[in-house]
Amino acid sequence: MLSKFKYASGALLIALFVAGCQEKATAPSGSHQGEPKVEVGVLTIEPQKNVELNIELPGRTSSSLVAEIRPQVGGIIEKRLFKAGENVKAGQVLYQLDDSSYLSTVRQSQANLESANAGLKSAELKDRRYTLLRKQNNVSQQDLDDAHVAYLEAKATQKGAEAALQNARINLSHTKITSPISGRIGISQVTVGALVTANQAGVMTTVRSLNPVYVDLAQTSLEQLKLRNLLSQPGVKKGTNKVTLVLEDGSKYSHAGVLESSEINVDESTGSVTLRAVFPNPDNVLLPGMFVRGTIHQATFDAAILVPQQAVFHDVKGNAYAYLVNGNSKIEKRFITTERAIGNEWLVTKGINAGDKVVMQGSAKIHPGSSVTTVNVHFNRETDTVSPANAATNSSSN
Repeated sequence: MLSKFKYASGALLIALFVAGCQEKATAPSGSHQGEPKVEVGVLTIEPQKNVELNIELPGRTSSSLVAEIRPQVGGIIEKRLFKAGENVKAGQVLYQLDDSSYLSTVRQSQANLESANAGLKSAELKDRRYTLLRKQNNVSQQDLDDAHVAYLEAKATQKGAEAALQNARINLSHTKITSPISGRIGISQVTVGALVTANQAGVMTTVRSLNPVYVDLAQTSLEQLKLRNLLSQPGVKKGTNKVTLVLEDGSKYSHAGVLESSEINVDESTGSVTLRAVFPNPDNVLLPGMFVRGTIHQATFDAAILVPQQAVFHDVKGNAYAYLVNGNSKIEKRFITTERAIGNEWLVTKGINAGDKVVMQGSAKIHPGSSVTTVNVHFNRETDTVSPANAATNSSSN
């Protein structure tokens, strides 16, 4: 009798266990019924007005004007009339060549011109005289024609002599080698006594204009496409193209520049486009070839959606997403488009709208579909801290 009772008890336990398993099996997969609600801190997104969008780009300085000084005539250098590193004016004499042979050529050309003038005068008088005699029928038509041709030849000879004299004077003036621009002059590559030749390959020295100065910045073609797409969105205005500089030592350059132009092609080796900015340089702080970083004001957002970076996550593919609390107090995983970082926040152009509640605290305890209770929080952009909204309000009122 006792054994039958034991068997009955065991069968009852097995039946209860199987029923329990079947009940669990019939429960909906993924159900979180009965889970306790998690408290999360949420930030209500409010559009930020007049947010400036800037981009920082690497660049190098270059002279606005560069003149490589080469001789236009050959000769021996007699004098060097400048000191390296000083400022020179346009037209200032830099070198003096030996001009004795060129001066002699000018005198010879002057004499040839005087001879040509005399020959022209004689031919002109003969042509006039033969013209009168022909009217009186005292000379033949052939004699008159010959006299007129001689006059024309003398006139051409005189013009050739004038041109030769002008050329000789130009060559003489080139023995004084002058600066074509105003700027700062570099080290002389030749010395007094050196022989130079016309249009030689080697430069004698170089003059560079340092005020203003160009700054060539490199921007990728992808960044340019993103900017174009951004400017096509409503509420986005084109920036002022104002440019500020940070020097190699980390200091900020005291003068602002302006974006002047951009290259029309993409560099195939780097995939970047050169943007040229112009900066005043009254104190010669910027020297050609310096590495700098320029910040360009590209656009202004009338109403920008900024989300703290700590509320934005990325999946294994790099896609950005955030957790939001919907109207049913449930968690929603929302994929978003981040255009760029502004300080400690992301500029979001798609996926989050004004009034959305983004989870700032407690994201490790939630998943999509979780039921939550919310506590409003305040985000301090200056300190990158999150605090209860009422505490932030009290502190601001005090």
